[in-house]
Amino acid sequence: MPRFSVIVPAFRVQAYLHACLDSVLSQSFKDYEIIVVDDCSPDACGPIADEYARRDPRVTALHLPDNAGLGPARNAGLERASGDYLLFLDGDDTLLPEALQTIADRLGATGDPDVLMYDYARTYWSGRSVRNVLADRLAERGPDTFRLADRPELLQLLMVVWNKAYRRAFVEAEGFTFPPGYYEDTPWTYPVLMSAGSIAVLDAVCVSYRQRRRGNILSTTSEKHFDIFQQYDRVFAFVDARPELAVWRPVLFRRMLDHFAAVYASRDRLPHPSRAAFFRRATASCRRYRTPGASVPRRAQLRHGLMRLGARRTYRALAASRRIGDGLRRRGAALRAAVRGAALQAHYRVQLRLPLRARDAVFAADGGGAYAGSPAAIEAKARELVPAVRTAWICRPADAHTVPPAARALAPGSFAYWSALARSTYLVNDGAFDRRLVKRRGQIVLQTHRGTPLATIGTDLLDRPAAAGNTDFEQLLRSVDTWDFALSANPYSTLVRERAYPSAYTTLEYGDPRTDVYRRTGPADVVRLREVLGIPAGTTALLYAPTHRDYRRVQRPALDLEQLIRVLGSQFVILERAPRRAGRAAVGGGSGGRTRTSHPGIIDVTGHPSPEALALASDALITDYASLMFDYVNLDRPVVLHLGDIEAYEAARGTYFDITSFPPGVVARSQDELFDIFASDHWRGSRSAELRAAFRARFCPYDDGNAAERVVRRVFLGETDGLPLPAPARPEILQVRQDPAGARVGG
Repeated sequence: MPRFSVIVPAFRVQAYLHACLDSVLSQSFKDYEIIVVDDCSPDACGPIADEYARRDPRVTALHLPDNAGLGPARNAGLERASGDYLLFLDGDDTLLPEALQTIADRLGATGDPDVLMYDYARTYWSGRSVRNVLADRLAERGPDTFRLADRPELLQLLMVVWNKAYRRAFVEAEGFTFPPGYYEDTPWTYPVLMSAGSIAVLDAVCVSYRQRRRGNILSTTSEKHFDIFQQYDRVFAFVDARPELAVWRPVLFRRMLDHFAAVYASRDRLPHPSRAAFFRRATASCRRYRTPGASVPRRAQLRHGLMRLGARRTYRALAASRRIGDGLRRRGAALRAAVRGAALQAHYRVQLRLPLRARDAVFAADGGGAYAGSPAAIEAKARELVPAVRTAWICRPADAHTVPPAARALAPGSFAYWSALARSTYLVNDGAFDRRLVKRRGQIVLQTHRGTPLATIGTDLLDRPAAAGNTDFEQLLRSVDTWDFALSANPYSTLVRERAYPSAYTTLEYGDPRTDVYRRTGPADVVRLREVLGIPAGTTALLYAPTHRDYRRVQRPALDLEQLIRVLGSQFVILERAPRRAGRAAVGGGSGGRTRTSHPGIIDVTGHPSPEALALASDALITDYASLMFDYVNLDRPVVLHLGDIEAYEAARGTYFDITSFPPGVVARSQDELFDIFASDHWRGSRSAELRAAFRARFCPYDDGNAAERVVRRVFLGETDGLPLPAPARPEILQVRQDPAGARVGG
């Protein structure tokens, strides 16, 4: 008897069925059977099912003699199922990696409940994936198992069959089956949840719910949508046959009204001549099953009342007025924004005519993000060495709490923001200021950059459209022309950036201020950082920080972290810092994308404002092409590179040297190689230490903890002599060659 029976009905899904079945067969959890039900599909669904059945004994292909519909097809699968639990997966949807293992773990942890509810994400044809907006209803709080009465908010979730695992013995004892029709999920899901003696939830996305552009049954214009009335008849008949369930009638009545309204409001479901008849049927059902008592949002109360009364014309007028009102509100918001924008620019022009404030300095990092990076290190040192200086930090309101009390937080686009840009003497950023910035005589602009570049940057992206995106290179160069000083961490970076950002600025080859913190942080501080992040004592923390992929529209995980943590064991945790896209070809590059996991050994630190703090809290770094590797070697901790897509990355983005020939640690070209590296302890062996030392000597010659002080003394205090640099004064420069197309490679 397998743990799971995965039932897959198939009708006109030949383009997606391979991906559906592969998503099950590729799961690390193997104790399951797959029952593919070919609902007399006129396309190749039947042969595809037969092909998989021949290749894998866990797959059974059933062929219905006539097209019966989704409900009867699922019933055919139910009759053949032998697993402990029943899972349903539509033929155009897929399971996420490790979904079955995650479900199995949760079932075991909650004592095998009658029903386990898990989450899903809508996946669009473009590749965009959006998690269920009501995911908070699946929070794993309170008792492991409960009855529906304990958490009635679960009825607010999408009432579908495929986001749950059902104990087969429970389903058989209750005699649950699917009716025919379009809305067959409705008279299955409500009775199952109301009858279940024990329910558990899993706060993890397990199913990718494909949103097809065309061909989806529920988006097809047809009178078959009248089936919804018969399905709710079945739901209320079930409740009437069980008096103990009468308490659910008010909730079901409200959900029925919401469902009717949603179908009626959809422009692509009901044929226009049938809309009046649908409304009449909805009114009749409302009168038949009316059971007041459930709370209804104020916005829906009038709509529900009009539907009960059969006031279709008033209902239509109300809907039209709301559409008009929404449009007016949008246009009003746009007008207010335009007026405010004009007022801000007028204010800025006035401020530009007022004298500069000699003591004022404005700082920003990561496109207006949290207090972090080299600008933050320089701001702190400026307040220490230049007591008269008044500093301000540009950041979104959500990041204002990261700004020290001694610095003023400026919201981008505010009146105070434009005043500061117009009148501050010092402007410090690791990216670009607003393109409308007018640099004044006497203002000093310091560009700190974001670490040492491996990937192609600046004007070198002219021949790389995938990475450049919609970059305005003329605007980029106008921004570069405002720089007075540009910071460089090493001679290699100086060579690269003076070519990629050509202008007359002065390069300050002083080291990277954002790494100064590594020299000042003691063991006790590291312990506190690990406690704040939730790293268990005695475990080895691996920081996983990949970079953005320009050649992918949608950022997908390059590494299966859940499988890695299982290979590593309970003595390891992974700090997952998914790439964040800060800008396509702006100064210094960017990142992007987001993943989520529910594994207890994986800690999501994507939202943490300080990469430096994450580095200090970790014991080793796993990355690919991220500039963080150049900083991390200052800690003299192991670095492992996972470069499974290096050919694609170099083709799209380009790199200034071959990282595989001069890496900061051991290199894995595949996920299996990475697992072997950790299994053999090669990741922290002597060869790893040798590579790290050579990398540090070449790229971190000035990272002695005093880089920020050197910058402040030169830029803010005007000192040009006596700024000590650690030896060697001129370390070996890595060769940066230029290929015939103009991009610098190799070396």
